[in-house]
Amino acid sequence: MTMAKARYYKADGKMGQARDLPATLFDGVVNEGVLHQVVKAYLSNQRQGTASGKNRSAVRGGGRKPWKQKGTGRARQGTIRAPQWTGGGLAFPPQPHGWRVTVPKKVRGLARRSALNARAEADRVVLIDPIAFEGPKTRQLLDYLAGIEIEGKVLILTYGVNENLVLSARNVPGIEVMPFGEESSYDILSAGTILIERPAIEAWEQANAGTADSGAAPDQAEDEAEETTDA
Repeated sequence: MTMAKARYYKADGKMGQARDLPATLFDGVVNEGVLHQVVKAYLSNQRQGTASGKNRSAVRGGGRKPWKQKGTGRARQGTIRAPQWTGGGLAFPPQPHGWRVTVPKKVRGLARRSALNARAEADRVVLIDPIAFEGPKTRQLLDYLAGIEIEGKVLILTYGVNENLVLSARNVPGIEVMPFGEESSYDILSAGTILIERPAIEAWEQANAGTADSGAAPDQAEDEAEETTDA
């Protein structure tokens, strides 16, 4: 199996030699069915389910029959709060309920790998040296991205929490920053380009060095990576 490769940029923004991506994470498998399942669950879990309306029993009034059953020449009516009356209750009003969908961890892990593979196949996974800012500098981040010719929506996956980088990107539409391993399949697919700090990939590869030979599922970080799917 040919190992996937990614462009690599040094801390000064200069391009280095392309780097191999770990085969245990970038195995070339893109399971579209699983991606659809997980993304659909993620979007469903964002719904609050608080929409509410009143049916005829919840509308005040209407306890008396408006006119007698027969002899008036008018259609029979039992209450002025029936759905066909102005001010009446709704026939099928929305009721508060949950939209939560639970997806198994292994399915979420497969979806995350599929999303990363899809971006890697399109040359949309880029390795970079850690971005170290002395403080929150939005202009410095934009200049860095322009220098390495990254455009559109970007997801930056850092080695641990990089507070200065998070603050630098928080006011820029289309740029998301989070620690590597906390991204969901939806986060990956919604971004055009994925920037991954090299130490994050190296740490992941060291932690999962034995999974390729043992046939075991990738590490718990991958299982936990999609926890936000059920959030």
